[in-house]
Amino acid sequence: MLKRINNWHQTNFGLLAFAAAELALAYVFVSLSVDRGNLWYYLLTLIFLVGSLQNIFKLIDKLLRQRHGKRKTG
Repeated sequence: MLKRINNWHQTNFGLLAFAAAELALAYVFVSLSVDRGNLWYYLLTLIFLVGSLQNIFKLIDKLLRQRHGKRKTG
């Protein structure tokens, strides 16, 4: 089961879905951290924000590599 999720996570849509989910969770925890002032919520916000950025950068890199691979060189 985890192998199937990992394989799906490596696809373009999987990277985008995980980035969006982590960004949504980061938003929830930043709202909670500002409201309640709990340091654990700030930490979780940071973790989910970094995870979301990693997925976004992986997606951009993958899209650029796919685009570059389709070009024909002289």
